[in-house]
Amino acid sequence: MGLFGNLFSKKEQVAPIDYSEVITDMHSHLIPGIDDGAQTIEDSVQLIRELHEMGFKKLITTPHIMSDYYKNTPENIKEGLEKVRAAIKTAGIPVEIDVAAEYYLDEQFLTKLKSPDVLTFGNNYILFETSYINKPENLYACIFAIQQRGLKPVLAHPERYPFFYDDFDEYKRLHDRGVLLQLNTNSLTGYYSPAARMIAMRMIDENLIDFIGTDCHHMRHAGALRHCQKEKYLKKIVTYPHLLNKTL
Repeated sequence: MGLFGNLFSKKEQVAPIDYSEVITDMHSHLIPGIDDGAQTIEDSVQLIRELHEMGFKKLITTPHIMSDYYKNTPENIKEGLEKVRAAIKTAGIPVEIDVAAEYYLDEQFLTKLKSPDVLTFGNNYILFETSYINKPENLYACIFAIQQRGLKPVLAHPERYPFFYDDFDEYKRLHDRGVLLQLNTNSLTGYYSPAARMIAMRMIDENLIDFIGTDCHHMRHAGALRHCQKEKYLKKIVTYPHLLNKTL
């Protein structure tokens, strides 16, 4: 059967999976008012409470850094983090929260990469994304620059880039080049598209996923995450012994 041959088949579900098995979420947008995620500190607290109740013990939130749209800096992101930490302490939510960023591969990325304050997480990991429409011509050059900087590239939500769909081996080439791949958990529900769901499952089947992330922006995402707890492929990936979330 072809890649999309069973798009409309009945989803297999299992007993709900507790996200405590993942331990750490390493992709979200919880700093208020600086990107398309949480807009108020009340939004931030509500989302963090939801994620903690689902089982996450640690959150590494990753605001967008984009030259033309979300002109965030390490300084304003860290300031926002302190406000969120104070708010969740007041709210009595016992969850650890830290910060990195989701860098967009634009014309300023290589300049930002040279900064001593580049935002990373864990073992020198840096999260990046690309356009959803066109594969960037400088993709491998940027990957090489990241590695030359002594950092480990993590490609955000590769299952959401349609330009990869007709060449699945491109995921393998990226992986072989040392690019770690982060799956959006909600892709397993078909939240983004049926095609993204099928690609996500195939990537799990072929052991190409290194991290999973909620990419949580708002309560609709949180609701989908609860729905995802019954997905068969979530159980498969959270029990994968080499899932790096557990090391953060």
